[in-house]
Amino acid sequence: MAPAFESPTGLAALFLAGAVASAVNAIAGGGSLVSFPALIGLGMPELPANATNSVALWPGSMASAIGFLGLFDRVKGHLKTLIAPTIAGSVLGAWLLVTTPGAVFRLLVPWLVLGAVLLLLAQPWIRAKATAGSRRGTVWGGAVLQFFVSVYGGYFGAGMGIMMLAVIGLIGDHDLHEMNALKNWLAVIINVAASSMFIVQGLVVWGPCLALLAGAVLGGYASARLSQKVASDTLRRWVVGYGFLMAGWFFWRAYA
Repeated sequence: MAPAFESPTGLAALFLAGAVASAVNAIAGGGSLVSFPALIGLGMPELPANATNSVALWPGSMASAIGFLGLFDRVKGHLKTLIAPTIAGSVLGAWLLVTTPGAVFRLLVPWLVLGAVLLLLAQPWIRAKATAGSRRGTVWGGAVLQFFVSVYGGYFGAGMGIMMLAVIGLIGDHDLHEMNALKNWLAVIINVAASSMFIVQGLVVWGPCLALLAGAVLGGYASARLSQKVASDTLRRWVVGYGFLMAGWFFWRAYA
């Protein structure tokens, strides 16, 4: 009998989870708090679930980035500074994940999820500090910070978009939509670099991955258009509440 994450019902649920996760990423950030627990809830172990989630969501990031393409010209100059630390950091993070024993990662997951939820909760403060503190003279400091954000992104990734908004705010004076345009392209780079290692290591479960991926592409493009017209605070509060519930569930699974 096929596991739940490979059953028709499970694949349909993952398609929906991918669409919601990609929409959340485009509008508020923290979409992995939807898709990663969905994989775990359907019976997939933590390590392949994290790898499968990373591979599945990068096309959604690409779709979101295309949705913001009209704003990208205003921020694309920063990509030259940030692309090298982004690639290096994400490869290191993916390598750390691949070499982490599954039992250890299972114990780390609740803390990673809780950290991502707290980041999402602090998003308005981070966004305000990023915008108010914009300084062109801190470009190289921003590149160093982006390296560490990318390490985290390659290892786990939930909440990394919020961290990147803070980094982008340090290196240029841009509004939130322009920052999102650059953030989405950086997220694509992180996920593609990390995904390459996960695929080579055979950690990806392809049926659930493709179901998540299809939903993520649909949700990513549609929500990127919608997010430029809709305030994200209400959605963020819902995801934070849901995230705390998921963190509690993961703590129970790991330590009970």
